[in-house]
Amino acid sequence: MTLALVDYGAGNLHSVANALKAAGAVNVAVTAQPAVVRDADRIVLPGVGAFGACARGLRAVPGMVEALEEAAIERARPFLGICVGMQLMATRGEELGGDEGLGWLPGTVAAIPPAPGKRVPHMGWNDVTPTLPHPLIEPGEAYFLHGFAFVGEGVIATTDHGGPITAAIGRDNLAGVQFHPEKSQRYGIALLERFLAWAP
Repeated sequence: MTLALVDYGAGNLHSVANALKAAGAVNVAVTAQPAVVRDADRIVLPGVGAFGACARGLRAVPGMVEALEEAAIERARPFLGICVGMQLMATRGEELGGDEGLGWLPGTVAAIPPAPGKRVPHMGWNDVTPTLPHPLIEPGEAYFLHGFAFVGEGVIATTDHGGPITAAIGRDNLAGVQFHPEKSQRYGIALLERFLAWAP
């Protein structure tokens, strides 16, 4: 089984690769090559930073968006987006003036609204509460670091930060988590183990 960890200059690749290996992945290809992504059995799209910068970075790799579409949408290979990688699954992000996402799940990535006693960005450990049954998502605590959150269809888990905000999204063979599995210790490794075994 080949797992493509997409390198487009916007992810914590070393830490994510190590977490995947700790979860049992034996053939992790950290790659900026669309052909490798297109042929992979599973795909992980990480992302840190601003939505707009990540969206533009992804589109700056010739053929990468098309390879992701072919592998994840047409061939229905298991796909996991992490943090901004999850946000890129949305229709649009409002950060940095607004940019188009991949449009795989209808929704917008908008600024987390201010709430009494809650700081933005949302940073640190917080609960993950499933809202729908999903083979990847279990209740627990994970590590978050984000100032923007997904609002739209396909929410499968929330966390509380002055009100519910999206912790995970998914449909069919597509899943995304706002938190960082690679920083979430045993909870994160267990989620990656489930992803590696997932047969949607």
